[in-house]
Amino acid sequence: MRIFEELESEVRGYVRSFPAIFDVAKGSFIYDDQGNRYIDFFAGAGSLNYGHNNPLISEAMIEYLKRDGIVHALDKATVAKKHFLQKFRDVILTPRNLSYKIQFTGPTGTNAVETALKLARMVKRRSNVIAFTNGYHGLTMGALAVTGNDFYRDESYGARNNADSAPFDGYFGPDVNTIDYLRKFLADGSSGIDLPAAIITETVQGEGGINVASAEWLRELSELCHEYDILLIIDDIQVGNGRTGTFFSFEEAGIKPDMVTLSKSIGGGLPMALLLMRPELDQWQPGEHTGTFRGNNLAFVAAAEALSYWENGDFSEQIQYKGQIMQEELTKIVEKYADLEIELRGRGMVWGLDFERSGFAGEISKEAFENKLIIELAGADDSVVKFLPALTIEEEILREGLGIIDKAIADLLERKQQALTGGGA
Repeated sequence: MRIFEELESEVRGYVRSFPAIFDVAKGSFIYDDQGNRYIDFFAGAGSLNYGHNNPLISEAMIEYLKRDGIVHALDKATVAKKHFLQKFRDVILTPRNLSYKIQFTGPTGTNAVETALKLARMVKRRSNVIAFTNGYHGLTMGALAVTGNDFYRDESYGARNNADSAPFDGYFGPDVNTIDYLRKFLADGSSGIDLPAAIITETVQGEGGINVASAEWLRELSELCHEYDILLIIDDIQVGNGRTGTFFSFEEAGIKPDMVTLSKSIGGGLPMALLLMRPELDQWQPGEHTGTFRGNNLAFVAAAEALSYWENGDFSEQIQYKGQIMQEELTKIVEKYADLEIELRGRGMVWGLDFERSGFAGEISKEAFENKLIIELAGADDSVVKFLPALTIEEEILREGLGIIDKAIADLLERKQQALTGGGA
């Protein structure tokens, strides 16, 4: 690891949590340069919903490159883009009765968020945006303003301009309707909250700790936005693309957001981000919001192939089935270690175990890595062990990975008990 310490910036993060030099990967396995096999419950922070080197996606990309298909084209029309647009319309939008224009932004999620915020402000001629506690929307300046965790937001950045924060669903506990709270602020001309151009939210806060908004809360939020002429932006970057069981995470609530940001797995493992917007919101002048890498044609090829999983309902049923396995097995862990006061939260195939004991989640992640499982943390204090396996993971491998977590908790508790009693090495 010496070359990384010598040359790479101190900002590097995941390499510290998972100190191995990785070489090859396939499906839900990743191998280091010593040939050690790891089960991947991290999936590129949700970028690899279809697994590492998915053979269908890889074959499509290889064939495209072998025929010298164009890779970089700015926003020119290409065969690859045409195919993706047609497939996204036919497989995703039309069956869901959704009518959106598609804007290809820079290649990562924060680019899509920046675009949505800029467009909302331009259309509504208002500068304020409301986001929610524990929200995460990216680390460029506009997206950072609507990101909750103060670890990322230093006052010297000036990142809080034109943004206010409201309590997410459940922030004050199950008995407080935070939509009523928000409505009071919007209705009161002396609240200090300017009428926003947009409200942006995740349906499941991934980085924020796997906080799940109820379908009813989302419907009430949508109704509130309509009432006050506010644009509703759903950030579906991490928990869209099938993570909750349906392609869009908001489908269960039956709402139709004004804008939707997509990235991570939409590119089939390659950098790609896009903004969906109601057609009447598409008020850009040509070239008014642009960027060099807003048309990754190889990602169009990968993305179009990945959409094949959604041509019928089988894939969604598989996700729901494996999500139920995760919920059942993690519930057993919560009950087995009741003294730890663990809280389980999640939907579909995104789950989190929130540990009351400070620092224990980090110890579990480290112990799991020693036992060849890669899993990350979430939440403001890194108290949540976050489960993001590939949606394509085999049931046997899923159960093996969940078993490693169970064993990691047991081994940690045993060693701590031995330390207390003076036993063990």
